[in-house]
Amino acid sequence: MRKTAIVTGASSGFGLLTTIELAKTGFHVIATVRNLEKAAIIEDHISDRNIMSRIEPFLLDVTDDGSIAKLSEKVEELNRIDVLVNNAGFAMGGFCEDVRIESYRKQFETNVFGVMAVTQTVLSKMRAQGEGTIINVSSISGIIAFPGLSPYVSSKFALEGYTESLRLEVKPYGIQVALVEPGSFQTNIWSSGMEVEEKSLSDNSPYYDYMKGITTALEKGKKNHGNPQKVAILIRNLALQQELKKLRYPIGQGVKMSLRLKKILSWKKWENMFFKQLFNRTK
Repeated sequence: MRKTAIVTGASSGFGLLTTIELAKTGFHVIATVRNLEKAAIIEDHISDRNIMSRIEPFLLDVTDDGSIAKLSEKVEELNRIDVLVNNAGFAMGGFCEDVRIESYRKQFETNVFGVMAVTQTVLSKMRAQGEGTIINVSSISGIIAFPGLSPYVSSKFALEGYTESLRLEVKPYGIQVALVEPGSFQTNIWSSGMEVEEKSLSDNSPYYDYMKGITTALEKGKKNHGNPQKVAILIRNLALQQELKKLRYPIGQGVKMSLRLKKILSWKKWENMFFKQLFNRTK
């Protein structure tokens, strides 16, 4: 029997590439998109009609209750769900003093509550099957914070905690859960997909110069961003594994070293190293 996967945020970045990798492997992929017109982007990346025939675009807004209800109906119609990849998300920046609470809520609606809502649609079927794999796409920002990105960072920290609890809850029922934690990769989340609170970009903000320094550092770092195909291949490989022995799978240039350093250094040393790298000075 052909395996079935659901991938959210399938029209770009990791979601698009993961959809293609899973389809190549033989999965029937429910590729969710917020706008069905964007589903054409998937076809633009696939020349093999056999692979395209395994991809089923599905309209989904993870923040909309009605849309989630339609996904639940779709899941009920399917014989089984083998893999869920929670990839849909976006990045919001701005300094804590400047960011409106409604902006934090918007960030959490997609990156946290959206993941929770989609996950709930598949759990009962996976539990009844006695097997299934849920892969949540987090970020290194879910473990290591960065100034000027607190909405995104805090949403990913929340996702990490949720996923850890989820794994412990569903493992006895044969459901595997994993976190993929990319560093910086060449996806549109850091370009057209990123939103920044306007106040932090205004010269009226007390953090204006600080924010300029951060955006300049991010821009300079783009040349070192990794190939997102590597993340898609990792997700595909996890989807195919019989047993996921680890919860967290960090990936990207310098990511594992950064995690080790944060773990072993005192906060003062970590902080000084951070500011030295960011601004070539200590604080």
